Amino acid sequence: MRTLRRMQPLFVLLALLFMALLLRSQWEELQTHQWQLNPRWLVASAGLLVAAWAVEIVVWLRLLRTVGGRLGYWPGARIWFLSAIVRYIPGNVWQPLSMTLLCQRRGVKPEATVTSILLYQVIILLAVTPIAALYFGATGNWGLLTDLLSGFGPWLIGIGLAPLAAFLVRPALLIDVVNWVLRRFGRAPLETGFARGELLVILALAVADWVLWGASFCALAFGLNVYSAPEMLALAPHLIAVYSVAYAIGLVSLLTPSGLGVREGAFYLLLAPIMGGGTVTVVALAMRIWTMVGEAIAAGVSLLLPDRLPAVDPDPVAADNDLREGIA
Repeated sequence: MRTLRRMQPLFVLLALLFMALLLRSQWEELQTHQWQLNPRWLVASAGLLVAAWAVEIVVWLRLLRTVGGRLGYWPGARIWFLSAIVRYIPGNVWQPLSMTLLCQRRGVKPEATVTSILLYQVIILLAVTPIAALYFGATGNWGLLTDLLSGFGPWLIGIGLAPLAAFLVRPALLIDVVNWVLRRFGRAPLETGFARGELLVILALAVADWVLWGASFCALAFGLNVYSAPEMLALAPHLIAVYSVAYAIGLVSLLTPSGLGVREGAFYLLLAPIMGGGTVTVVALAMRIWTMVGEAIAAGVSLLLPDRLPAVDPDPVAADNDLREGIA
């Protein structure tokens, strides 16, 4: 793990090189493509992006409450956005470290914050599986790998749904997995459980969050290109569903901050046969920039708004040590 963290700057450079080569390979198509900005779709994309953030904050706060931490929605949102902008720094530790320190100022134990972040990552990955299963099962589109994987589709879908089914049948298994990870890093196990009803609610919220993200991606694509109404209806299911799949692939890669380059490669792999390699490359990169700009604006607003609730005296050194011991 330490070696991987030390190599991340190299992975970032390779990711940037990959995206540059991807753009270069599609340059002729990009030059001949008819580009046209549609302000209404861009506004819709921004609104859906804000809605997606609102839902994912709810998901995290419910998970934080499950492990004994409590925050109000607006303090939680402020922490969420102030921490989000640092995740692009190589190392994959800065966002959880920032969240841990900011939560500790409000009396939330570092262990609770770190555990809620771990649970959040597990939940959002689980929430991708029903979307992916429905999409691949209904469309049979595996992108550039369709000829290779189409015969294995049912098996791949079943394998993907297996973890979700296991956690739904035995919700305590999710806590067992988290406790196994905590013990492996020398942390105290959780003394809490997951009721099936609560797990279903959180999973439903996470699925809704992915749909909102996908809809924002879809609206951005429509805001950058000229499509007829039938073309939009045909493209929308692909854009909405593939977003969560590509994001998850980037998330689990662990090679670059926020899946830089990996996510864009997954978009190209799955969508190039449907909307053209040049178009999908530009839309994927535009979504990355769109999200980063939105996060920067949200973080700026969070800084400008007064933090009125009383904070607990922080112990930054203790929080930093707790987090680094868990990740080292």
